Amino acid sequence: MFVAAAAAIGGFLFGYDSAVINGAVVGIQRHFHVGPVEIGFVVAIALLGSAAGAWFAGRIADRWGRTRTMQVAAALFAVSSIGQMLPFAIWDLALWRLLAGVAIGMASVIGPAYIAEVAPAAYRGRLGSFQQLAIVLGIAVSQLVNYGVARWAGGEVNYLLGGLQAWQWMLGACLVPALAYLAFALIIPESPRFLVMIGRGERARAVLREVEGEHADLDRRLAEIEGVLRAERLPRLSDLRGPLLGLVPIVWVGIVLSVFQQFVGINVIFYYSSVLWQSVGVTQAGSLLISFSSSIINIIGTFIAIALVDRIGRRPLLLAGSAGMAASLAVASWAFGYAHEVAGRVTLAGVPGAAALVAANVFVLFFALSWGVVVWVLLGEMFPNRIRAAALSVAAAAQWLANWLVTVTFPALSHWNLALTYLGYAVFAVLSLVFVSFFVKETKGRALEEMG
Repeated sequence: MFVAAAAAIGGFLFGYDSAVINGAVVGIQRHFHVGPVEIGFVVAIALLGSAAGAWFAGRIADRWGRTRTMQVAAALFAVSSIGQMLPFAIWDLALWRLLAGVAIGMASVIGPAYIAEVAPAAYRGRLGSFQQLAIVLGIAVSQLVNYGVARWAGGEVNYLLGGLQAWQWMLGACLVPALAYLAFALIIPESPRFLVMIGRGERARAVLREVEGEHADLDRRLAEIEGVLRAERLPRLSDLRGPLLGLVPIVWVGIVLSVFQQFVGINVIFYYSSVLWQSVGVTQAGSLLISFSSSIINIIGTFIAIALVDRIGRRPLLLAGSAGMAASLAVASWAFGYAHEVAGRVTLAGVPGAAALVAANVFVLFFALSWGVVVWVLLGEMFPNRIRAAALSVAAAAQWLANWLVTVTFPALSHWNLALTYLGYAVFAVLSLVFVSFFVKETKGRALEEMG
């Protein structure tokens, strides 16, 4: 559990660094005097870095090792945190966000891979869930830190604290968990699979003895790893070619699932909820507290999904999630339509204000207990063995790009019409329900060899 938790700190940083920008957006806009298009670019550019980091992480891990790759990711997190804390121009901040994204992408790939390779088979599923749990915890802690810094600054994120503005402290605070990740990555053991790959069998035996216990059949385990490595052939992208628009149909199912997971607008909540609530009259500190409460709901929903995904199945959770998201997003759209300007300030009072708050949190809950966890479970098991790794990389890339598109367009769309923007997300939630009903098959209880 210690080794898996240490590796999952990368997931914590993934969630933390992805969401910490939420509290700093208003401060960045005011400090650099930029509009919604520029701020959307700065927030979203980290996602392009994430796609690049995820693309290269596997090859780096096979060459340098799993723990060394974690150390590199942690170092990039640390350096980018300092850079984001001390930018001298908006383009400079964007470059540091891009570097942070590379680290996020590396951590998103290497953490689950390392845990799967080190964990005993009997506990692999539960230990593997540490990654997703760490992500939602990282989001929650970043919101709490943002709220604390905002309160320290008297509710004004551009207020000077020790020579720096409050939003700069928010971005720089990521240095602390980054250094913790680096420290743990220096002491946890290397993956036994990688050690066998580079010919260090005795060290692999020692690691297996540490994590699986003295009574494990170490000779058999080493023989299994060696046999898999001899027989393994890395899948190529050419293996995914098929008759449906150039790809195998099951790959398209994975791509569309990934796209719908983002097109319902979930990351708008975690990247822009501070701006969102301020745009309808909530104070800066109050908006950050609301964002933190949404993160707690996200954690609760994640635990619900972990408890139910193997009991009631993947499809029922996805269908329930889609229906709940569609209804809550529609209510939010209706409520935001009542926002109006009074004495130069936008307000959303009375029933519409309460409805918007409740609907946003209900949306987060339904997403967390369904699409937030289940899509990753499906992507890991729905593809045939011979194409699983390549198909998963394509689907994950589609998810990063969809995330980037939603993130970069939200500031401009919400400035144009916030109510219609949320109505658009509601439409995608309805379409996701239709897609699951017709194209997604249940994988509960099926062996991986049966997929395809």
